[in-house]
Amino acid sequence: MKKTEKVLKALANLKRLHIIKVLKGEGEKFVGEIADDINLSFRATSKHLKILSAVEIVEKEQRGPQIFYTLSPNLDPISRLVLSSI
Repeated sequence: MKKTEKVLKALANLKRLHIIKVLKGEGEKFVGEIADDINLSFRATSKHLKILSAVEIVEKEQRGPQIFYTLSPNLDPISRLVLSSI
């Protein structure tokens, strides 16, 4: 049950839902691109992505100085349900 609670808390934020929508529509992006797309600072965007990564909604891959993010292909059922409605 704790996992479900953490996932729901992560999804209960409008900026994080915007991040998910961007990644769902455009696939892989690096932090700066996501920040520009959702009109948020680089630092704040990174913080939101860290939360989404901690509950395995997004995956990250570092390439040189940039970290690229994608939606996780192995979403838990609750995340999958919420993402299907975005």
